[in-house]
Amino acid sequence: MKLILTQQVTGLGEPGDVIEVRDGYGRNYLVPRGFAILWTRGAEKQIESIKKARSAREIATVEHAKEIAGRLQSLKVVLRTRTGSNGRLFGAVTAADIAAAVQAADGPELDKRRIEIGNPIKTVGTHRVSVRLHPEVSASIDVDVLEG
Repeated sequence: MKLILTQQVTGLGEPGDVIEVRDGYGRNYLVPRGFAILWTRGAEKQIESIKKARSAREIATVEHAKEIAGRLQSLKVVLRTRTGSNGRLFGAVTAADIAAAVQAADGPELDKRRIEIGNPIKTVGTHRVSVRLHPEVSASIDVDVLEG
């Protein structure tokens, strides 16, 4: 199945890339979640606009990405949320929650799609989260989840 990526997918490519994947993976995962669209001649024309949008919000240089990574390493990110008994959260902490908490801690504005949460965060405590700033640069943030 031939697809055009609309978002960055780890291991597959960047937005605007034309990729070839198995039918089930494309039909059941990539397309329904909005990560890709079907490749057609008409959709081929959209690639340029997808790449322009990507370059507008992308961190341009490796040096700039390393500078932002340094700022993120020194941040103390605190996220307050509702909890039930035994320190369990109602639901889970999302990438959008983390992006908002980083910005509230006077950090840089992050795209929630660049935040990678390994295991779902469902408990109170300190959790490590990875942020892909550039294809060559990623940073780790410690997020303190507290009862709120």
